[in-house]
Amino acid sequence: MALTLYIHPLASFCHKVLIAFYENAVPFTAETVDLMDPGEAADHLARWPVGKIPVLYDSDRDRIVPETTVIIEYVDERYPGPVRLLPGDPEARLEARLWDRFFDLYVSQPVQKIVTDRIRPEGRNDPHGVADARRTLDTAYAMIEDRMAGRTWACGEAFTLADCAALPGLFFAGIVQPFPAGAANLSAYFERLLARPSVKRTLTEARPFFSMFPYRDAMPERFLRD
Repeated sequence: MALTLYIHPLASFCHKVLIAFYENAVPFTAETVDLMDPGEAADHLARWPVGKIPVLYDSDRDRIVPETTVIIEYVDERYPGPVRLLPGDPEARLEARLWDRFFDLYVSQPVQKIVTDRIRPEGRNDPHGVADARRTLDTAYAMIEDRMAGRTWACGEAFTLADCAALPGLFFAGIVQPFPAGAANLSAYFERLLARPSVKRTLTEARPFFSMFPYRDAMPERFLRD
């Protein structure tokens, strides 16, 4: 296979790309990277010195492609499938990119702040930063609740890049900071995402690693069952 995707099965940003790949049955090889292993970490830093995952390698073009949004767009253009995750219409494409960035920056990133603070050494916590992250999630939840009134997916009736970004962020966000009780549109959208076959497959593959999640004690039982 031309495409190798370097991932960790628990990482939410990796889930975003996996959902996109599974939507279109993209042929690829997944390689798990253990960044705690010095040898694997060194190999990965040689691929992408920033050290983040996922990273895609396309052997046909001898090209390294980092960053989730760029990976998805790269594959959408060069290895297209039946689901066009980036719409052809320029305005619709811009909307998909906007909401992709929204879910990454205002859902997934605040979750990462909250989660990583839990595993910091004693005395090195950042309660102010965590409070800011929780306020950002509150704002994001309210915006999604309004956005999803009358919509099936983040940008309308078509599943796009934005929805690939939404699921991983909302999945972990709902664990560390449950959705507001009255957020019916947000909750219904999340349930539609969970029912998507690409999402089911991604979460099934991640399940053996959920025990590593620092908020494992708050994870709903339904996510832990086969």
